Amino acid sequence: MAYRNISYLYNRTCDIASYLNSTDRENILNIKANVATLDILGHLVLWIFITLITLGIGLFFFAYSFSKFIINRSELIDQNGVSHKLTCNVDLYGSIGHIFLWIIITFLTLGLGYVFYFYKVWNYSLNHTTIE
Repeated sequence: MAYRNISYLYNRTCDIASYLNSTDRENILNIKANVATLDILGHLVLWIFITLITLGIGLFFFAYSFSKFIINRSELIDQNGVSHKLTCNVDLYGSIGHIFLWIIITFLTLGLGYVFYFYKVWNYSLNHTTIE
């Protein structure tokens, strides 16, 4: 049985590889993130300061800021080399209920919920991203 599953997985991998190597690439887009080191440093310093002042509560807002920071500095490049900017349409006021819910979950799980929260924020942010 394990042999059959490995064989199936190998065949699926070959199918994907042959698709990616084919000359028909009209639907393939590349993502390019333009995030400078100084931008990252400034963003981190700001959020460390906010986190210290708010005694850790700022970390719940950081997750949204982090995802928006990366998405807004990214672009899709199509097969013709044309760049399309990504715009994350997440704002603090639209997410406040989500933030408070996850603060409660994180406290009830003694901090473990924050790991799941960070993934859910990325999911939420990507679902509220448009291509210009």
